[in-house]
Amino acid sequence: MKLTDFKFDAESLIVPQYGTEPRDAAKLMVLNRYEKKIEHKTFSDLPDYLNEGDCLVYNNTKVFPARLNGKKEKTEATVEVFLLRELQPENMLWDVLVEPARKIRIGNKLYFGDELVAEVVDNTTSRGRTIRFLFDGPNSELYETLDSIGEMPLPPYIQRESTTADKNRYQTVFATERGAVAAPTSGMHFTKELMDKLRNKGVILAPVTLHIGWGAYRNVEVEDLTKHRMDSENYFISAESCDAINEVLLNKRKRVVVLGSSTARALETSTTAAGQLKPSTGWTDKFMYPPYEFKITQGFVTNFHHPESTLLMMISSFCGREHILNAYEVAKQEDYRFFSFGDGMFIR
Repeated sequence: MKLTDFKFDAESLIVPQYGTEPRDAAKLMVLNRYEKKIEHKTFSDLPDYLNEGDCLVYNNTKVFPARLNGKKEKTEATVEVFLLRELQPENMLWDVLVEPARKIRIGNKLYFGDELVAEVVDNTTSRGRTIRFLFDGPNSELYETLDSIGEMPLPPYIQRESTTADKNRYQTVFATERGAVAAPTSGMHFTKELMDKLRNKGVILAPVTLHIGWGAYRNVEVEDLTKHRMDSENYFISAESCDAINEVLLNKRKRVVVLGSSTARALETSTTAAGQLKPSTGWTDKFMYPPYEFKITQGFVTNFHHPESTLLMMISSFCGREHILNAYEVAKQEDYRFFSFGDGMFIR
């Protein structure tokens, strides 16, 4: 398939700048991928579509405040540093993006208030740098400092400044593992009460971790999809979650329902030739687009995505491109909200 196969008119989309309150009051479109039927519900209705013994797999990554505003030594020129990922915790080395890049060179010291200093130790790309935090204390204290002075890395299409409230709202209620710079946004519809309702119904809840990187917003720039390369992201799947998921896979009457594209990437990366899930940790650059056949995923909770995005391509693999694009047209007619703070979709 080609990039333009996933194009649709995005001019009339509703793109909210804030999340729905309460979280599970968002709309939910339910797609039956076999009967090609569409239902219009509310996200709080999701438990009606899951049965006792089904397994809901979710990404427990936690977004950290990755955007730092500081000043360059001597000149006190304003600089912005965007933390991409930690390279060497023992040396406090980080991979970052900087602005203005042309003025930030190896050896420069960057000051973030009175609390934190970093030194530029390498150039990686035109905007990329490696920095070392000159911090006298353990990593746990460095993280606390970063969390207190940093701003949440809202997506590029959110046209407002980050606020203190975003440290909670641009996050899932089950976020525990610090390391993402983009939220698993389909999970932001869940409340603690909704999770309890699923547990009480007998739905198995299994966490995995995939730290979503800034590459989640990178456009596909080639028409031939076989030539596109995904950015690598770090993931972890525990033996406990594997056992729970594999037991459901063996029971043909129950389903493994995946919450979000990042969860699907982790699971589909760790599949054995026999179609089972294996415990693993590492980096994945897996790119799923039609005619990819899912090995683990049997149901899919997701949001409404950008045209020509890898996320749209992934769910098209699961549901069928024509059915998804038709559902998007219906969503526009029914005033569904798109992207990170938008509404949800359940593909069954």
